[in-house]
This record gives sequence, C-alpha cells and structure tokens, in this order.
Amino acid sequence: MFESLTSKLQNAFRHLRGMGKLTEANMADALREVRIALLDADVHYKVARDFLDRVKAKALGQEVIQSVQPGQQVIKIIYDELVALLGTIHADLDLGGNPASILMVGLHGSGKTTTSGKLARLLHKQGRQPLLVAADVYRPAAMDQLETLGRQLGIPTYAPRGEKDVLAIARGALDFARSHNRNVLIFDTAGRLQIDEPLVQELVRLRDLVHPREILLVLDAATGQEAVNVATHFDQALHITGAILTKLDGDARGGAALSFRAVVGKPIKFVGTGEKLDDLEPFHPERMASRILGMGDIVSLVEKAAEAVSLEDARRLEEKLRKGQFTLEDFLQQLRQMRKLGPLENIMKLLPGGDEALQQIDLAQQEKELRRMEAILCAMTPQERRQPHILNASRRFRIARGSGVTVREVNDLLKKFNQMQEMMKKMGRFQKLMARMGGRMPGPWQR
Repeated sequence: MFESLTSKLQNAFRHLRGMGKLTEANMADALREVRIALLDADVHYKVARDFLDRVKAKALGQEVIQSVQPGQQVIKIIYDELVALLGTIHADLDLGGNPASILMVGLHGSGKTTTSGKLARLLHKQGRQPLLVAADVYRPAAMDQLETLGRQLGIPTYAPRGEKDVLAIARGALDFARSHNRNVLIFDTAGRLQIDEPLVQELVRLRDLVHPREILLVLDAATGQEAVNVATHFDQALHITGAILTKLDGDARGGAALSFRAVVGKPIKFVGTGEKLDDLEPFHPERMASRILGMGDIVSLVEKAAEAVSLEDARRLEEKLRKGQFTLEDFLQQLRQMRKLGPLENIMKLLPGGDEALQQIDLAQQEKELRRMEAILCAMTPQERRQPHILNASRRFRIARGSGVTVREVNDLLKKFNQMQEMMKKMGRFQKLMARMGGRMPGPWQR
C-alpha cells in the first residue's frame, strides 16, 4: 500500500532530519522532493501545490521549538497536513431509518459487488441485519455472484430472476426487508465502462425511490487522478455521501486517496485491503497518514489482534505463561491465531519502520517456516502436544514423516520450545520475587 510514495517521502525526510536550521533555501530543496513524490504518486497537481504551500507557510511562519530538531518539526507539519488532506476524522455511516438504504455506485470493474458483500459482513459483525439487493440487471451473472457472496456470509440476498426493471426490484427489496426484519439494504447497482447518461438517470430514479442514507462511490484506487474525475461526475449527478477505495493493497502510489477529499469534498469511508471478505477497513485519516509516512499503524494492528484473540483466551495464556505451563498445544493455537492476522507482510507494514524492515527480511522464508512449524505440531497427537516429554525417537520419526520434514527439524522445534519454556519459568520466578518484595528491586546489600 503506497510503497512507492512512502519510499520517496522517506528519502525527502532524510534531508529534512539533517537540517540544523530552517531557511527558505533548504526548505525549498526538501519540499521539491516532497512535491516530486506527490506528483509521481499521481496526486492531483492542484492538490499537491496547495498542500506544499500550506506546509511551507507553517514551517517558515513559526518559531522553531528549541528542544525539537527543525527537520523533525517539518515532518510533524507534513503529517498534520496529510491528516487534514485525508479528511481529519473518521466518517461513520449514517444508518438512520428503518430500513436504511445504501447505494453502491461506480464504474464497471471497480469492485462494487465484492465490496457490497464485504460491507454486509462488516455491518453484520456490528450487530446490523443487512440485506444484499441485486440491482445490476445488465452484467451477466451479476445476480449469481451476489447470491454466492450472500451464501458464503450467511446473509440473505434479494435477487428476483428474470426481472429487468430496477425500480421493481427496489420495491420488492423494501417489502422483503420489512417482512424479514432486515434493517440495512445494500443495493449493488450496475456499472459501465465509462459514465453515460442512461446509467446516471437510472441511478437517479433509484435514488429518488429508495431515499438512501448513503450513496457510496466504489473506486479502484489504482486509477489515480482518473478516479477523482469519475468521482466528480458521480457527485454532480447523485450527490454521493462518500467513497470506498478498493484494491488499496495493490496501489503503490496513492494518488486517488490523497486527492479525493480535496477535489470532491466528500469523505473516504472505507478502504479495501485484500481479496478476502474480511478485507474492508474503516478509513481513519490519521492512521493512513501515519502509514504513508512510514510510521506504522499500531492502533489498527491492536484492533486486528483483538478480533483474532478473545480476551478470555489471552488471560488464560498469560496465566499459563506465568506458571510455566505453556504446552505445544498452546503453541499451535498461538500460531493459528497469528495466521488470522493475515500475511506477515501486512503485519510488518503496520509496525513503525516496517517498510524498511521488509527490505531486510525474507518474509517468504518466514512464512514457509511458520507453515512448517504448524505442520509438525499438527502431526503430533493431542497427548504429545500436552506432554512433550513423551516424544521419544520413534515418535519423532513418525511426526517427521507425517509432516514432510526431517527428524532434525522436529528436534530443532522442540529445542526452541524447551528454551522458551525455561525463559518463561525464569520470568515467573522473577515475578514472584518482585511480588514478595512489594515490587521493589533488591538493593546491593540484599543480594
């Protein structure tokens, strides 16, 4: 996500950090690099120009704090301006009314149908009762695709076969929602390869019939400035309430994300970060600005971890670790929970400095190692995982054959596990010592 932009901004920041004093001359050199980075990222040229004018005015128009390096202060100004450019605060969905309607609009190929499913899943997890409505009567198999997504998610889909009147579908969907207690309708509408008048007028008639609380424009983030031009046309015709940027995981530039709010004046509400139905995230400007500047996004990482691991499981694990009762069964559960967070590459990018670390770590090898460890653990019986001391030579040979590895690799895993157990026991003893002493470290005379 935005790898190219982040890399170029990091290069510009290296010069900024070395500044001992801010002057118009050295600021101009540093901001020229930032400008090139923004334009290379396909940010709208007027947006880039106004952004840099504000940064320069703030950097040269204030006294430099003595305790902060001037370069670091400029980076903070750039961060604040990025947050403002992206929208300042997270914009929630307006789901007032019963039922509330959401129109998903956009060009063909932007990902409307899949994003409709992702949004339905997100709302369902929040306690809503969504209904997917197949309002695309032109694309072959559009209704089939939406129904398939609905079955995968366990969410009902209204898709009347053979019906070609979009307004008739909408009326039927509203009746279905009221009779089946569905409080949010998500209309997957038709797209075109380009904006045309018949498409716009059909969407206008649909809007006037269902009175949607939200009209969300689904945009392919990789299209850059063109996505902003599309957004302008849709907004003029329909008065959209916000956007969902899709395929952000494959967008190394970031032009659409950085230009949308400034040009259209509407918030980005969600971003699609992958192909799975869970890969839809609320858009938080401050978190995205932090990611763009290579500072990571710890808050999102913590939220992902909270979804993958229940509080009760975490407490139970902490108790086992403290008592030195951590087993291979627990180890296997931890591996599986970590896999739920997604690929290691995505996790690394949420850590401060993660993009630089990615250049030094062979993540493919790390992923392979994790899969090998999981295979070894799965080849053991539950008793062997709970009581590793019973793993004699014949058992280890059987486990190696069952997991497709060598006996040496099985021995290496058990050796690492034993070392970890010893470390946990020492930490447990240290905690007990601290507790007896009331939390005080012993002085030299007490040792």
